[in-house]
Formats: sequence, C-alpha cells, structure tokens
Amino acid sequence: MGADEEAAAGEPAAGADAADTAGREPGPRRPAGLDGRDRAVLELEGRSWRTAGAKERAVREELGLSGTRYYQLLNGLLDRPEALAHAPVLVNRLRRVRAARRAARQQPGTRPADG
Repeated sequence: MGADEEAAAGEPAAGADAADTAGREPGPRRPAGLDGRDRAVLELEGRSWRTAGAKERAVREELGLSGTRYYQLLNGLLDRPEALAHAPVLVNRLRRVRAARRAARQQPGTRPADG
C-alpha cells in the first residue's frame, strides 16, 4: 500500500455523502478481510503445544506481542465473520470454549469445559 493509499484509508471515499458515514465511529476503518497479523494469530492458536511455555514464547518471538495483547486480539477475532470464514472449525471451537467459561463465571462452583 502506497503512502497515498494509506493516507486515504481512514477517509470516506470521494463523493461519499453524510448518509454513508452516519452512525460510524470516527477514525480509521478496518479493512475488509483479515490482515497478515490476524491470520498469524489464528494459525498460531490452531497449533498444538508440547509444553506450557512454548505457546507464550511463540507469541513473543513470532508475533512480537505480549500474552495479554495476543488474547485481546484473538478474542476480537472470534467475533469477526472474516475469521469464521478463514478458519471455521477453530473459531467455532474457541467460541464454544469462551461461552462455556462465561457461563461458568456466572454459576459459582462449576468449572469451564476444556477445549
């Protein structure tokens, strides 16, 4: 993406009227589809890990993210239809795990299902 395209990425298209942008949050728009980092997060999450620290190490080394930021991005991806289209089995499994954990937090004395 060139500098002109980057500068225009957050601006409405030329000729767009107020009705086209009504109700939207100001600021840069999210591009359609998944970017490279989003795909890398899903790919990393889909792997199996032999040791407890291997995944955290891979998150830092391969993605350059803290564990907290990684899980924030992953959780946001689970709500995006582009992620579901890209990796439906993984996203649906992670959505089920997330829902089970939320339900367990609402009912004291139960444990979340392992996924």
